[in-house]
Amino acid sequence: MKTADFYYDLPKELIAQTPVEPRDSSRMMVMDRQNGSIEHKHFYDIIDYLNEGDLLVANDSRVLPARIYGVKDGTGARVEFLLLRQISGNRWETLCKPGRKAKVGARFSFGDGILNAKVAEVCDDGNRIVDFDSNENFYAALDKIGKMPLPPYITEELQDQERYQTVYSHELGSAAAPTAGLHFTEELMERIRAKGVNIAYVTLHVGLGTFRPVKVDDVTKHKMHSEHYEIPKETAELINKTKENGGRVIAVGTTSCRTLESVATQQGAIVPCEGFTDIFIYPGYEFKVLDGLITNFHLPESTLIMLVSAFAGYENTMNAYKAAVDERYRFFSFGDCMSIL
Repeated sequence: MKTADFYYDLPKELIAQTPVEPRDSSRMMVMDRQNGSIEHKHFYDIIDYLNEGDLLVANDSRVLPARIYGVKDGTGARVEFLLLRQISGNRWETLCKPGRKAKVGARFSFGDGILNAKVAEVCDDGNRIVDFDSNENFYAALDKIGKMPLPPYITEELQDQERYQTVYSHELGSAAAPTAGLHFTEELMERIRAKGVNIAYVTLHVGLGTFRPVKVDDVTKHKMHSEHYEIPKETAELINKTKENGGRVIAVGTTSCRTLESVATQQGAIVPCEGFTDIFIYPGYEFKVLDGLITNFHLPESTLIMLVSAFAGYENTMNAYKAAVDERYRFFSFGDCMSIL
């Protein structure tokens, strides 16, 4: 398939700049993946589409306030750092702007000295390996001075940083939110559990590579970024028990989907494990675990819309996206969602 096959025309005003309140009042398109039929609902209606014995699998990764602003020691020149990936301890792969000020050995100060940094290495792609130090806990310092690394298509400042976290976020480490989970409230989750639907968690730390555009014409030539995942024992047992009992395993978001399908592909079954995945799911992929998917609406020609097309069918997916544009759904991270069942 060609990358251009996954293009659709999206008016700029449909890109959601702010989240809706309450979280579960966002709109939800419900698709029957067998025949492609769609309904227009709200997210709080999701409970009507879940059955006793089903299992929701969500990503409990928490977003780092990874964008920090500071000054270069000696000159006072202003800089912006974006933490991309923890290498070890307080050593991070970092995107630095402007890069010319971040040469090997350069030192920087953030938050009036709450956090300090020294560039240890310049990577081939221009990113920097940076060593940070602080008089307090590194993550506590980030909480004080860091900003959420919102996607580039969101231009408005986020008033409440918790709105870019899921209510069940727990494991700190993502550079971007697993956005399908942003629609859940604690109250809705209680109602879902009360119906006999289980909720389990995996962890996949989302990297900024999730926003990397596909730059090749032939989809199969694209190389995916690698992300760290973990499936705990309790989750693996719940997934296997659900399958044995004839229930459905429904992934909340493409990150949960990629975690489950990666492990099933690598291990031949769902087992407790952790590792790195660069799985690329596009039409033609045979799903090994998933029976349903809750996901936001994704960028044209992105690997995420390709994954959705693999699960729901190419024609069904592109028809659904056209309907979403026609119906003025809100798109991307703070936008509405689609449930494919």
